[in-house]
Amino acid sequence: MPDTDAADDTDLVAKTAAPGDRPTETLDARELPPPEPLQNTLERLADLDDGTVLVQYNDRAPQHLYPKLTDRGYEYDTVETDEVVVTAIWRE
Repeated sequence: MPDTDAADDTDLVAKTAAPGDRPTETLDARELPPPEPLQNTLERLADLDDGTVLVQYNDRAPQHLYPKLTDRGYEYDTVETDEVVVTAIWRE
């Protein structure tokens, strides 16, 4: 698993359009095989309070997740670096 500094992670989340004044939960899906990142993300969202932002760390953009988020009424934004793809997911 790539090492990411906690400060770098916070900076990446701050670069997304996610509300910065909400609590966050994280899901590191970088070492999970498909379709586990998608399944785990949707399961985690179902358990979260609508005011919480879920931050998914992955090794690729979760293209198959995006339409499912839209269908469920979530907003999302993704920031990519060479080491990690960070997707913030929240409800307005």
